[in-house]
Amino acid sequence: MFNEITQRILLELSQGKFCSGQHLGEQNGISRAAIGKHIKALQTLGLDIYSVTGKGYKLSEAMPLLNSDAIKSALSNVEVAPIIVETVVGSTNEVIKEKIKNGSLTGLNSGYTVFTEAQTAGRGRRGRTWVSPLGASLYFSTHWRFEQGISATMGLSLAVGIALAETLTELGVSNLGLKWPNDVYFNGKKLAGILIELESQGADSCDIVIGVGINTSLPNDIENQIDQPFTDLTATGITFDRNHLAARLLEKLWSVLSEFDRYGFKPMVERWNTYDCFVNQSVDLLVGQRTIRGVSKGVDQQGGIVIETNNELQVYFGGEISLRKASNEKNNS
Repeated sequence: MFNEITQRILLELSQGKFCSGQHLGEQNGISRAAIGKHIKALQTLGLDIYSVTGKGYKLSEAMPLLNSDAIKSALSNVEVAPIIVETVVGSTNEVIKEKIKNGSLTGLNSGYTVFTEAQTAGRGRRGRTWVSPLGASLYFSTHWRFEQGISATMGLSLAVGIALAETLTELGVSNLGLKWPNDVYFNGKKLAGILIELESQGADSCDIVIGVGINTSLPNDIENQIDQPFTDLTATGITFDRNHLAARLLEKLWSVLSEFDRYGFKPMVERWNTYDCFVNQSVDLLVGQRTIRGVSKGVDQQGGIVIETNNELQVYFGGEISLRKASNEKNNS
């Protein structure tokens, strides 16, 4: 259950102050018992709300909500594409894909972007679930049309990773790394992920959906929902306004995508290798049912990972491939 009343209650709670059930009930024309049901709906979405008898409901801390006008006003020197902010969606990638299917994006410039506070069906690479509690991360998807077709998108997820890593570096985050082909790490733990999906392909052009999830301030009880080492921006020690952060990330992403659209991944190889988590380390590459052991030698000009095995170099590309540290070492897969 998430409707206009739930939205209004969320807006009240986002201030970080106590809100009495009676006040919320009177404000929305419903009973205190009904208010309790809306509170439970917000808690189900991952919001950390506690109650105190005689005082009411309160978030553990204030949570300024995302706002499209605030994001747009923080952008500079770019042509602004439509930016939409939703509170709850199934998946931002699916929202964009549906708009491509129904023709809503026909005639618009690339860059149409949807942000959300929570996803009920967030997805990661290889069909994995992307845990998406309300207000705990930045979840967004951007549409980009490549007029040169699918062949022009080789290395795209790596280019997106560069955009995220460079933005966070500019904001003061150190010890960042990129894990081929679609993850951003901080101190050896996953901070952000990327999901690239081809939605439509014509004779010459193709529509690509670029999904991004960046952990900002995850709730304490989320450990049992995530099956790998993870972290969030709070752990980096930087302070940030979520709307300003969203604008900075989007501005850099649009810039990198425009560059990639014109020149491909080749000019970005060294930028990627600067952040590469596993370069010159022993790794296991899982390709279907096979495990290939070797030493990572960075990426090539098309975004493939270069693995040295038995003094020979082999290049591998995305799809159903997974990269991990060698099994006799600490695993950050």
